[in-house]
Amino acid sequence: MKRSSRSVRSVGPRRRALFGVLVLLAGVSSSIAAADAGPGPLGVTVRAAPTPPSARIGALFHADRADWTGGHFCTASVVHSPHRDLIVTAAHCLGGDGDEDLVFVPGYRYGKAPYGVWPVERMLLPDGWEEGRSEDSDVAFAVLARREGRDVEDVVGANRFATGTTTGATAVTVTGYPDDQEAPVVCTNKPEPHSATQQRITCPGFSSGTSGSPWVNGDGQVVGVLGGHEDGGDTDDVSYSVVLGAEAAEAYRDAVYGP
Repeated sequence: MKRSSRSVRSVGPRRRALFGVLVLLAGVSSSIAAADAGPGPLGVTVRAAPTPPSARIGALFHADRADWTGGHFCTASVVHSPHRDLIVTAAHCLGGDGDEDLVFVPGYRYGKAPYGVWPVERMLLPDGWEEGRSEDSDVAFAVLARREGRDVEDVVGANRFATGTTTGATAVTVTGYPDDQEAPVVCTNKPEPHSATQQRITCPGFSSGTSGSPWVNGDGQVVGVLGGHEDGGDTDDVSYSVVLGAEAAEAYRDAVYGP
């Protein structure tokens, strides 16, 4: 499962990261640049370069950590909203057993928070998740508190949350934080349908901690969020997302305007 054993408890064994693949590919600088920009070699996972688009993606931590080295358990990303304070992630990243306060660290790398540490002020989960933990409802939003008079979107920008797109119409770039690594990984490939309500993508190395990773198309739209089937997948090589439809659109509206 893609989630970390630190985020939501009692869900089975953690998945093994593909260290050899990532170490090998991280040395190919041209692939890193191409994949992070979006259209590079398909199905290749590399270390994500620090760029303005990748700054919108960050790691989720429990707020009571004494330092920021290690301990991140899921991925989230900033999506545009009128109040400029919204992130999207997987519902299973926010709907755990504990009541811990969470923080979002955009652009996190090697214990550093280059764009600040943003407290989660409010979490919004779809009815289908809250009522029955439906894998078809595994998308959630969180509103972030302001820092120094600014909202997170003012600092790092945002992608647009898009529902109703056709699965596989274009390639998407997936960026996420494996919980045993201190920098994000990235892969571009073309999604394909898994079912009427789920989509999947083949990208190696997306292990525990990458739940909530955005699937961003070439127009800067989030058209998937890593999660859904098997909490995002039971192998490191194939990841899943809910097909973003009417329920996801309603969840976004509730996050922005209130239920």
